[in-house]
Amino acid sequence: QVQLVESGGGSVQAGGSLRLSCVTSNIYSMGYIGWFRQAPGKQREGVALISTHGMHTHIVASNEGRFTVSKDSVADTFYLQMTNLKLEDTAMYFCAAGSRFSVSPDDFGYWGQGTQVTVSS
Repeated sequence: QVQLVESGGGSVQAGGSLRLSCVTSNIYSMGYIGWFRQAPGKQREGVALISTHGMHTHIVASNEGRFTVSKDSVADTFYLQMTNLKLEDTAMYFCAAGSRFSVSPDDFGYWGQGTQVTVSS
């Protein structure tokens, strides 16, 4: 059974950094781990993508230069490192498993419960 559990969210001032973690199990048949976020009243949007073996990554253009995505070399844990956080980064962040190289939430069938990130001025 595919499982994903996020952690690492919290409250941070603008300009600060956070590293989100996604602990997974049974994900290698899926191909990709995506990071998504959803702010209140807004649609869920893709943030970053990484292959399950960690070799291929993609950061959505609006987050380039601030966000990086990586995989633990041993454990099936994936990370989203966020720097220079902005007020508009406030959202619930999710990791999800899917089989396509895509940042569309519709292409991901397994989701974690999410972790809240709140950026304040």
